[in-house]
Amino acid sequence: MTPIRILVADDHPLTLRGTREFLEMEPGWEVVAEATNGREALQKAKVFKPDVAVLDVSLPEMNGLEAAREILKAVPSSEVLVFTLHDSEEMIHRALEAGARGYVLKSDAEATLVAAVKAVSQHKAFFTSAAASLVLSIYLKAERLRKYPEESKKPLSARERQIVQLLAESKSNKEIANTLEISTHTVATHRSNIMRKLEVHSIGEVVHYAIRNQIVQP
Repeated sequence: MTPIRILVADDHPLTLRGTREFLEMEPGWEVVAEATNGREALQKAKVFKPDVAVLDVSLPEMNGLEAAREILKAVPSSEVLVFTLHDSEEMIHRALEAGARGYVLKSDAEATLVAAVKAVSQHKAFFTSAAASLVLSIYLKAERLRKYPEESKKPLSARERQIVQLLAESKSNKEIANTLEISTHTVATHRSNIMRKLEVHSIGEVVHYAIRNQIVQP
């Protein structure tokens, strides 16, 4: 079997260990790095340059979808496989937008995870059966947005979504600045823009927005 170098990111230690052991049962496959949050996944992807990054969605500091987007920018040779409990159309849509090549539900792991990693390592798309019909729905909606691009406007930029996640995790301006390596003034400016765009007046409302849009989990 062709060797495949894999990065696995999950904030649950037992799941992380189990996923690693399961994947390394395949001859020639190696989990070269593990991460428990999205920022660590990005840093390790830059160092180890895996063939496939297997990312949970619900990662702290930087969620799995933002991590996917940043990993693919930093390491274009890598592919991303989202490995999650969430099977909503919105989540799959966001995963595709982030550049993920595959989407596997944890409930289907034993039957499909190996096939999924193999497929995305060959730059092929892979979706579990539960996700496939949603992908078609997403495609049809994307066609409508192509015809009517004004409908595709989004309220927040990628950086603003990162800051929303950190605010929802109760991080202070200083902590956010340190995490994102920007100034506290820049964080304050982003906060102001976020609240203006969302038309909210408190951090509590920002948290509710983050939960509704699955930027963080309740």
